[in-house]
Amino acid sequence: MYDAIIIGGGPAGLQAALTLGRMHRTVLLLDSGEYRNGTVLHMHNVIANDGTPPSDFRATAQAQLAAYRDVELRNVAAEEITGTEDAFDVRLADGAVVRSRRIILATGVADELPDVPGLAGLWGVRAFGCPFCDGHEHAGRPIAVLGAAARAEHLIGLLGRIASSVTAFPIDARYTEEERRMLEGAGAEVSALPVRSVVSAPEGVTLTTESGEPQVAGVFVASGSLRQRAPFAEALGLRMLGSGAIEVDDFGRTSVAGVFAAGDLAHRAALPGPMASVIAAAAAGQLAAVGIVQSLLAG
Repeated sequence: MYDAIIIGGGPAGLQAALTLGRMHRTVLLLDSGEYRNGTVLHMHNVIANDGTPPSDFRATAQAQLAAYRDVELRNVAAEEITGTEDAFDVRLADGAVVRSRRIILATGVADELPDVPGLAGLWGVRAFGCPFCDGHEHAGRPIAVLGAAARAEHLIGLLGRIASSVTAFPIDARYTEEERRMLEGAGAEVSALPVRSVVSAPEGVTLTTESGEPQVAGVFVASGSLRQRAPFAEALGLRMLGSGAIEVDDFGRTSVAGVFAAGDLAHRAALPGPMASVIAAAAAGQLAAVGIVQSLLAG
């Protein structure tokens, strides 16, 4: 019987395991080997790790966790969670069943991209969603923003100080005249035609429309959505938010006693959406671990 089982080996799960290990709470960290930033070559906006490959970050964290006798790491996916607080059963992909008093869900989310040929293959390498994470690397160069006008306007505002120019491209249909004026007012050039495909080019990305093939340094996507990477939130009946994320309090508690959540898959109701960053995920993992320690003491 572990004090806690953490499902997910990204920043949230790794930090939660470290915090619990330092408090001498027995913890099992389950890492399926699948990550939202699995295609990303370098992570940014992470103090002391700016430009570090995510795989190096994870390897360093795992090596440090090995020094804690109360922390166990298994490279296996969880398939099912049953039971209640103080008596959870977690069935693993290798057939084993492990038990814990508390659960931390840190499985993250998956990006649902617009159906633009070539886009999925460039995701995390030449196509991105977060200017805070990947905007600076395109400083002084032309950038394309793809997708819905309202979300594109926000990205244009963020990227305008970074790029030499920003061009907005619709995906399924042309922007309306009102949308075109709004995007131009935000400082962007506006393509009259939807983008049909994107491919990697020596200096960035080539976007194909019906009338031409403009080349830009990088693509930022203003359309798309997030989904829970794992089925546990639905299976456990956790309360969800309009963003598609799990609702948690300040210490990562969900609506089900004994189940905590941390990272991109969850956020407080006061926020419009999950704070998708390595540092925010790690901080959420630490707070969830503190919440668990508090709950175990109270029990």
